[in-house]
Amino acid sequence: MTAFQKTVLFACLLGFGALLAGCSTRGPKQSSIPWSQPAGWEGQIPGMGAPSGR
Repeated sequence: MTAFQKTVLFACLLGFGALLAGCSTRGPKQSSIPWSQPAGWEGQIPGMGAPSGR
């Protein structure tokens, strides 16, 4: 195997490894951490409750 063939093989293996270790496509709604999203009651005025669709 020539040096050029070894270089090409190494580059292909490196590229394939980069594809396998790529970024995750999970959105924030699909997180496994339960506290990653605010609860439904957070961000409201205390004691006012949720709006009733008036």
